[in-house]
Amino acid sequence: MAFREDFLWGGATAANQCEGGYAEGGRGLANVDVVPHGKDRWAVVTGAKKMFDFDEEHYYPAKKSIDMYHHYLDDIKLFGEMGFKTYRLSIAWSRIFPNGDDEFPNEEGLKFYEAIFKECRKYGIEPLVTLVHFDCPMHLITEYGGWRNRKVIGFFVNYCKTVFTRYKGLVKYWLTFNEINMILHGPFMAAGLFFEEGEDRTQIQYQAAHHELVASALAVRMAHGIDPQNKVGCMLAAGQYYPFTCKPQDVWAAFESDREGYFFVDVQARGEYPDYAWKRFEREKIKLDITEDDLEILKESPVDFISFSYYSSRVASGDPTAAGTTEGNVFASLKNPYLEASQWGWQIDPLGLRITLNALYDRYQKPLFIVENGLGAKDVADVNGYVEDDYRIDYLKSHIEAMKDAVEIDGVDLMGYTPWGCIDLVSASTGEMSKRYGFIYVDLDDSGNGTGKRFRKKSFYWYKKVIAANGEDLTY
Repeated sequence: MAFREDFLWGGATAANQCEGGYAEGGRGLANVDVVPHGKDRWAVVTGAKKMFDFDEEHYYPAKKSIDMYHHYLDDIKLFGEMGFKTYRLSIAWSRIFPNGDDEFPNEEGLKFYEAIFKECRKYGIEPLVTLVHFDCPMHLITEYGGWRNRKVIGFFVNYCKTVFTRYKGLVKYWLTFNEINMILHGPFMAAGLFFEEGEDRTQIQYQAAHHELVASALAVRMAHGIDPQNKVGCMLAAGQYYPFTCKPQDVWAAFESDREGYFFVDVQARGEYPDYAWKRFEREKIKLDITEDDLEILKESPVDFISFSYYSSRVASGDPTAAGTTEGNVFASLKNPYLEASQWGWQIDPLGLRITLNALYDRYQKPLFIVENGLGAKDVADVNGYVEDDYRIDYLKSHIEAMKDAVEIDGVDLMGYTPWGCIDLVSASTGEMSKRYGFIYVDLDDSGNGTGKRFRKKSFYWYKKVIAANGEDLTY
């Protein structure tokens, strides 16, 4: 058998993409709430367009999402029916501390997640909880500038202490920051960073990243102190870069592109800044506020495991004029002529998952966890809400086969697999509902119209069988 007996099969969501109820239960406004659907979305995500509140001109999908706030009992029941061993979800920070810097937590928010975790336990589902899945209370942005400000570390630590203590015995698997390297690509969504004209973006991004890295290490230390059973992981938006050709300049470009993401995990898993980072900061005159205490906490509290998202591999060239880019989880990449692509232009590469697994395991020698992987597609439901999504099953089947090879043939230590958007939800990259990933169809369109009813897709029954067989039966 390829996968360990306690392999954690499940699915993944994020509060801002499924929860809704943005102003209910004492929840405060967050950066992810004010990211609109439509042409201005990317400008807001990257911190180029200032949008700190709602306006009348835009539709904001996170306000409602799929309203899991009111449907979590039914949704978790469906996850239980599939046989989930784990469910990856995130806590909305502003549901616990509405402003981020509040003296006391919001009890109604604490009770909401406690109910979710207890409902998971009822079905034998282990919660895997992301502390920050792009959520940053808006007050921390307007008052402090988001993660550029060192004070936010303290507010985050207070939040962590609150949830680690409250959910002791209910949650033992935690992730600190979702896709932490996204701070370099979507800085407002990832870290609440907005840039005024003339500011040094790179300097601010890496200073904010340093604050998150220190905060992550403090969270690891605190989690272990509150409950020695806790296991805490980091989370990387991964996908191996291939050189466009065997030209040495292209090989080097791919090497450097991989390092851009590895930088974060190098610090979180190894406990110190890599030499290549210090050299880059020196070369580019990036002067970071890093204290001796910071370096000590990074050193003493590395993560227990490494989790990552994988949707596609990428291609890099040393030639700045190389033509032909494709989409892919916010990261632009050169097109790989040997790969097919999804309806949104994300290239499909299951062998790339095996390559990525091996690259990460060779580098860090820590357990790995694939916490996002999946196919965004336009599903067409019949009159009964049923979707015959063989294309999704084919995608997931080929990626699970690559995982098996990585474990069985290559010896990679893999903890679990939680495909992204196990229930249809709002896309982070585009804000669309029509870009569907789930095993469960949700009757809503890109404008939030529809009944909101849930329906099992063909992939629902297939994945249920996969879990029951611990990945040994992938037929359909």
